[in-house]
Amino acid sequence: MGDILAHESELLGLVREYLDFAEFEDTLKTFSKECKIKGKPLCKTVGGSFRDSKSLTIQKDLVAAFDDGDQKVFFSLWEEHIPSSVRDGDSFAQKLEFYLHIHFAIYLLKHSVGRPDKEELDEKISYFKTYLETKGAALSQTTEFLPFYALPFVPNPMVHPSFKELFQDSWTPELKLKLEKFLALIFKASNTPKLLTIYKENGQSNKEMLQQLHQQLVEAERRSMTYLKRYNKIQADYHNLIGVTAELVDSLEATVSGKMITPEYLQSVCVRLFSNQMRQSLAHSVDFTRPGTASTMLRASLAPVKLKDVPLLPSLDYEKLKKDLILGSDRLKAFLLQALRWRLTTSHPGEQRETILQAYISNDLLDCHSHNQRSVLQLLHSKSDVVRQYMARLINAFASLAEGRLYLAQNTKVLRMLEGRLKEEDKDIITRENVLGALQKFSLRRPLQTAMIQDGLIFWLVDALKDPDCLSDYTLEYSVALLMNLCLRSTGKNMCAKVAGLVLKVLSDLLGHENHEIQPYVNGALYSILSVPSIREEARAMGMEDILRCFIKEGNAEMIRQIEFIIKQLNSEELPDGVLESDDDEDEDDELLNSFISATR
Repeated sequence: MGDILAHESELLGLVREYLDFAEFEDTLKTFSKECKIKGKPLCKTVGGSFRDSKSLTIQKDLVAAFDDGDQKVFFSLWEEHIPSSVRDGDSFAQKLEFYLHIHFAIYLLKHSVGRPDKEELDEKISYFKTYLETKGAALSQTTEFLPFYALPFVPNPMVHPSFKELFQDSWTPELKLKLEKFLALIFKASNTPKLLTIYKENGQSNKEMLQQLHQQLVEAERRSMTYLKRYNKIQADYHNLIGVTAELVDSLEATVSGKMITPEYLQSVCVRLFSNQMRQSLAHSVDFTRPGTASTMLRASLAPVKLKDVPLLPSLDYEKLKKDLILGSDRLKAFLLQALRWRLTTSHPGEQRETILQAYISNDLLDCHSHNQRSVLQLLHSKSDVVRQYMARLINAFASLAEGRLYLAQNTKVLRMLEGRLKEEDKDIITRENVLGALQKFSLRRPLQTAMIQDGLIFWLVDALKDPDCLSDYTLEYSVALLMNLCLRSTGKNMCAKVAGLVLKVLSDLLGHENHEIQPYVNGALYSILSVPSIREEARAMGMEDILRCFIKEGNAEMIRQIEFIIKQLNSEELPDGVLESDDDEDEDDELLNSFISATR
């Protein structure tokens, strides 16, 4: 009772604060009146009205500093009143803070009449640069913010295409609205009654902790049982071996004394020895009395298993297969396409796989040489999503093998159908991925490469890569690799020159993408297209060198070496002698994917 009386004032204050927060007005009046009648003191330090007033003042001061462009006052208030746990741990708060720094950095450029004061502008830019090198460095791997890391190095950001959106009339009001909503939410959270905070911390927190501990206990018990079973088995084997060893020692001593060992006794000992390595019935069926039998079996149990000879698979009735693929139900078509692909992809590399592929090609399984309107290839345009998907998977499997690419590349019919499917497919992502994968592998062959460039596939790829975060890793990697392959040709570079600004913007954005697998292909594409003078001129105008130098600080040795070659290409005034130029008509596979990497070593 004494403890309660000692803290009564604070407890009553907590109750009053909660009633005030929950807007129980009548209850609060009655509660306060009864406390007064009974002479119960209320803690005056607890209450929301004073904090509400102070919060509103802080919010107004922050917004006023935002409007005035006073970054020192703003960030002083920001760091003082926004909890560090929010500033450092909340992704929205981090993004908002990044854009707020941009706002203050370009404030004079947007609000000055005439030319802004150079000294003041340099101070703001320097403040922003310091932020980028310290706290802002954590967002350097985020695609959304990567272009802004070049802002302090661009002489006139107002005319730079990468920063066009910052100088639109709607940008600042939209940022201000986000700031006001964020502040309202943060200060509302800070006014949460202490009683509610105590309940959450001691209720929900304990509940989650108990659930975690219970889950950990279940996992620990499961592992413990597994280890206990293993231990018991090892212990039983150990005892069995000790027993067998003891009996064998007794047998040796008996033979020294001239006593004979019976075959039945030897059989029983060996059965016990092999009881855990083979079935009991098998152990009894082996004649261990023959010299060397037991020792041979022991050594064999430790020897690696030798691979068996791989048999050739039985041949198929390809005429019936193709007939069912053309005339059968969608369900039958899907099953057949899947089985044909599995027959190829699950076969053993070597003679077995080569025999299967040659059988497919010699029987023209995909009707690549057929001129009939109804052919197996037409399944790419089936109304069934599943049939289209399995057909694309099978073609992609063919394209993964050199002989398969040669078979599919004998005329451009397959290529045209794949290009059409790529541009039309919007229902099934897996179908589009496999079509794209096949096209990327086709781009290793020059005639098909030329056809893709002439068909404008570069424009489709650039358009698709404008928003890389919406693409799967497979689609992203194969799209960038295909784009690089097409950009290695002079005709591909000329195509890029028609939309140079867009291509450079897309590639510079991809440089900072979190998927590091695409970096060599992005670098290769940039290096190649910058051999065109008009593209070099466009790149210089958009400050490409400054953007590239931002990545030198972050990249590994290989990445840095490649970027240095790109910068060298950017600043050159003539075409490199023969590097990456290979527009000959050779019809053999070229390892184009390694061209740029080899050139930078």
